[in-house]
Amino acid sequence: MPTTSPATSLASSLSPTPADKFSFGLWTVGWAARDQFGNASRPDLDPLESVRKLKELGAWGFTFHDNDLIPFDASEAQREKLIGQLKQTVDETGMVCEMVTTDTFAEPIFKDGAFTSNDRRVRRYGLRKVLRNVDLAAELGATTFVMWGGREGTEYDSSKDLFAALDRYAEGIDTVAGYIKSQGYDMRIGIEPKPNEPRGNIFLPTIGHALAFIDRLDNGDVVGVNPETGHEQMATLNYTHGLAEALWCEKLFHIDLNGQNGPMYDQDLVFGHGNLISAFFTVDLLENGFPSKPGAYQGARHFDFKPSRTEHVEGAWDSAAANMQMYLLLKQRAVAFRQDPEVQEAMEQSGVLELGEPTLAQGEDLQAFLADRSVYEDLDLTGPSERNYGFVRLHQLAVEHLMGARG
Repeated sequence: MPTTSPATSLASSLSPTPADKFSFGLWTVGWAARDQFGNASRPDLDPLESVRKLKELGAWGFTFHDNDLIPFDASEAQREKLIGQLKQTVDETGMVCEMVTTDTFAEPIFKDGAFTSNDRRVRRYGLRKVLRNVDLAAELGATTFVMWGGREGTEYDSSKDLFAALDRYAEGIDTVAGYIKSQGYDMRIGIEPKPNEPRGNIFLPTIGHALAFIDRLDNGDVVGVNPETGHEQMATLNYTHGLAEALWCEKLFHIDLNGQNGPMYDQDLVFGHGNLISAFFTVDLLENGFPSKPGAYQGARHFDFKPSRTEHVEGAWDSAAANMQMYLLLKQRAVAFRQDPEVQEAMEQSGVLELGEPTLAQGEDLQAFLADRSVYEDLDLTGPSERNYGFVRLHQLAVEHLMGARG
């Protein structure tokens, strides 16, 4: 009789619980795999049944675009009926609706964007659609409202007054943020950056662009970022570095986790099924914090992926479960990595812990610093120049923990 391998036993022993705060967009498991080159390879799923199935798999929460639940052309009566059914499903399952977003990209009216369309009628329509769904998010108890400007951008540089486009984008988001505050909603906005696709060049393409943009808003205190793994990696950027800067700015309001293999189309793979070592350090940051500022990220661990087109319904749910299992496996490895005495010693040798010490001594002013000859004139450069930082050894320890080669 075949025996269960240790790896299988370990993976099966890691079961998600609500305390893990795993959350899924209904558009993820519900993606029927229609793409530019082919028709659907799976049937459409009932979003309410998806909420129930995610609960069964161990998820804590769910998110959705308005049109994941409510058809774009639904009547007011149909809309209210569907919202009522969703509320009933939430009551029955105990699932948390932790984030809501608005589809301002699928319908032809948004082909030139919503907040930055050259057509003022479209901008006004888009803003009204968003505000309506802010009310829906509040009604459902969501504390985050994500805004992804997938159609806000250009294919041709001649097609936009770029200065005015940024003005209109700021006007739109400031209006939504101001509305949230005026209504007293316990809600924050998360801007989701992406460099391209579906537009050739999307405005606010990276975390850094979004943070700079937020700094200019009148109501930027309730606006932060919702970075996605694949979106940053599409731009050849380091997702973990981006999360770190957003945390440093106190603007990491939400996250989207998935897998990506470098600068290509947005793959939306299962988390960890792309750049695994990057996924490990992402989980390390989210669960352990920084050496100089420990502490876990408190928000949802939200998955924005797409089940492969090769999978049918069973495979779609297998994919959802795989996201949670991958995160729990990486969390286990990351916690063990930080607790390893050899890793702690290697961190100290490499200067990782030293970096938390301010460059200027406590109470040292610039005049005293400039007068200290040991800093520059009398410093023997031999020691610093010949220092062996040991970064390779430290990284090797991380890889060994990731591969399960260390306890």
